[in-house]
Amino acid sequence: MKLLIINKKTMTELFSGFIFTIVLPLLFLIIIGGLRVINQYQRGVILTLGKYTGTRTPGLNWIFPIIQRMIKVDMRITTIDIPRQEAITRDNVPVGINAVVYFKVIKAENAVLEVENYSYAVSQYALAALRDIIGGEELDTLLTERERIATQIKKVVDVETDPWGIDVTAIKIQDIELPAGMKRAMAAQAETERERRAIIIKAEGEVSAAQNLQKAAEILGNVPGALSLRTLETIDKLQPDPSKTVIFALPVEVMEGIQSLILSRKK
Repeated sequence: MKLLIINKKTMTELFSGFIFTIVLPLLFLIIIGGLRVINQYQRGVILTLGKYTGTRTPGLNWIFPIIQRMIKVDMRITTIDIPRQEAITRDNVPVGINAVVYFKVIKAENAVLEVENYSYAVSQYALAALRDIIGGEELDTLLTERERIATQIKKVVDVETDPWGIDVTAIKIQDIELPAGMKRAMAAQAETERERRAIIIKAEGEVSAAQNLQKAAEILGNVPGALSLRTLETIDKLQPDPSKTVIFALPVEVMEGIQSLILSRKK
């Protein structure tokens, strides 16, 4: 009987020792190893034995190590720079264009499950759409309607990336580089246009001045002696040096105007 009691105590002690030395530390490691912190701007996609089982929200989360895996997805707006690309417009002008794509993930599970690398996929699709749309536009349209073309590219890319859980917020065309010969031709055209506008503006100014002179002549002609007085003022301004004498042959009408002006003042 004593031997049996000793065996039970021994087994209990061994079991207790096993729990405290192996099981509890293992559970502690599993609990600690399964803790995951998701930032406010992230979502966590959970794969259990390779199968999608849910999406975790920001905060402290726990997954079962080895069995489960968490893939964190950034939900903020991401910027991708499309490097300079050679494209040919509809009127066969080669241009170099670079752009910037702004997008964000709206469905984290789709961004992980539907496409391998969503950032790279968005950039490549935007690059292809950029070349296609530029090829259908003429150079003048490309230079004057840059915003419209960028919006058109955005719509094309947004439709194709929607199944990936991606929302393309904007696409901006940064720079359009033209060939050197085309730049010189456009500069010459701009210079010619500026000269044409200057000639038109000068002609319009002369027409306006002539109209004002006509009005002034009509007013001076209707006032007795006003034209004569204006003539004398003009003569006085021609030669300000008092040591020199200027002789003019005045018409009789001018003398009559002066006489009438003197008589009107005496009255």
